[in-house]
Amino acid sequence: MKIKFILPALEEAKSPFWRPIKYSLFPPLGLAVLASLCSEFDDIQIVDEHVEEVDLEDNPDLVCIETYITNAYRAYEIADSYRSRGIKVAIGGLHATSMPEEAKKHADVLLLGLGEKSFPKFLEDFRKGEELSIYEQGDVSLDFLPLPRRDLLKNEKYLVPNSMVFSRGCPNKCSFCYVSSFYKGGKSFFAYNVDRILEEIDSMPGKHLYFLDDNIFADQKLARQIFKEMKGMNKVFQGAITVDSILQDDTIELAYEAGFRSAFIGFESINKQSLIQANKRSNIGQDYSKVIKTLDELGIMINGSFIFGLDNDTVDVFHRTTQWAVKNGIATATNHILTPYPGTILYDKMDKDNRITSKNWEMYDTRHLVFNHPNITKEEMENGYKQAYKNFYKWSNIYKSSREHEEIRMRLKHFTYAGSWKKFEPVWNFIIKNELLGKTRGALVKTLK
Repeated sequence: MKIKFILPALEEAKSPFWRPIKYSLFPPLGLAVLASLCSEFDDIQIVDEHVEEVDLEDNPDLVCIETYITNAYRAYEIADSYRSRGIKVAIGGLHATSMPEEAKKHADVLLLGLGEKSFPKFLEDFRKGEELSIYEQGDVSLDFLPLPRRDLLKNEKYLVPNSMVFSRGCPNKCSFCYVSSFYKGGKSFFAYNVDRILEEIDSMPGKHLYFLDDNIFADQKLARQIFKEMKGMNKVFQGAITVDSILQDDTIELAYEAGFRSAFIGFESINKQSLIQANKRSNIGQDYSKVIKTLDELGIMINGSFIFGLDNDTVDVFHRTTQWAVKNGIATATNHILTPYPGTILYDKMDKDNRITSKNWEMYDTRHLVFNHPNITKEEMENGYKQAYKNFYKWSNIYKSSREHEEIRMRLKHFTYAGSWKKFEPVWNFIIKNELLGKTRGALVKTLK
């Protein structure tokens, strides 16, 4: 059977004039996982529209499309094109799971939630011509799963081809989190066993890894086992952790010894009341300064995540947050305008209160305000968001922030990493268009080490 997996892209990711590096970071790991569940006799193709064109004139037996909120309309366009020619289409992913009534108008089959159990069942039924219209997640287990089909990915087109996960989901219940919509009404965290994780690490060449888990410390016992086993592998890795996990014990030290060099941390807000509103329990009452100092002393850079637009925010939130990040030596910042994703507690409440002003999913990219804010207008919010990025990444602030580190090695790492990431975007554009990303990985590893 000929099966085609597709990850649709936003228009800006396909522009012939400008290709932001963020769309060329990671290959579609989720589709590679599903591909591993197919038969060895299947003819399988994975197409990531962020880095390549999608041929809509071919004739696969089955097309499987992954959706998230901002690619939903493009996903439906691709699905409708295939279905108009009588080709069966299955749609899954975050958006289809949170908005099944909408997605089913464009699909023969809906795959809701995690597919590790339901997808093989669907394929079995499909081969017999007895497929259902909807497949629920079911009782998921990550034990005994094959490795993702990385041989089907076009690794040369990505800066970080070596991406993987320890686990799926998150035990936290932040009101704004899109991931929460994927696990409604049941278990929200699943983990591989340590042997399976180490096998996957060993399967990938090179020194650099990026763990895409929502929190690599979510299962502290598992994380400690992994880091102890990784010590001596000569790997350098990045991943996301929570504020509260850093000061609990010596897990962060074990992670550093294993090669952890850059942490994505959701600080979200420097306002305690905003954290309470967002149910960001992992941050409430935590000493941010102590967390930052601990990581700095070890030699771990910080990519800080911040959200603008929580109800307690006023127009000064952009300046205050940026100044705080610079003063605390945050190497890179990832800013977001609060976005009420369908399926989240936040969306349900705002929809009930008639606060949502747009249900154009392309605007749900965390760069646009799609609800009525009590203190900040749409224009103020979107301009403030842009200005916060511009101010944080001014050369003067990159230099100033790098000087906040005590050790010269961290100052140099900070300045090089932050400058390379945001101040040379035309260079990244050239590298992407000329398919030279593979030649930059060595520089990335040297900077992180």
